[in-house]
Amino acid sequence: MFEKSPKSYTDLLGKTNRIVEGTSIKGDIVSPADFRLDGHLVGNFHSKGKIVIGPAGSVTGDIICKNADIEGKFHGKIQVQEILNIKSKAHIQGEVICGKLSVEPGAEFSASCVMKPHVKNMITNEQSTEEKTA
Repeated sequence: MFEKSPKSYTDLLGKTNRIVEGTSIKGDIVSPADFRLDGHLVGNFHSKGKIVIGPAGSVTGDIICKNADIEGKFHGKIQVQEILNIKSKAHIQGEVICGKLSVEPGAEFSASCVMKPHVKNMITNEQSTEEKTA
């Protein structure tokens, strides 16, 4: 009657994982929930949620996520499904693929950038062009 059922990963999407300043990780991180990184990651990161790289944080590797806020350092390839926010103290090098991009004045942004609409919008556009040509 009073037993609690275990929460699914969809219930965890409002929760945030955290790697604190001074912590270094070598390897890949896969998380269904949001993530804040104030330490250092050498490896790849994959999340269905949002990643926040704090001012003391750094990532060297590839990132795939839904949303991202970067205030620290990033070197590699980042793919953001929705919005990538680059804060004024951020240092970005590499390749960026995102839906929307916001760069604050003062940020160091040395990357190639491709902005793509949501995948759902691309599928809808392809279907409508096929219907018109048929």
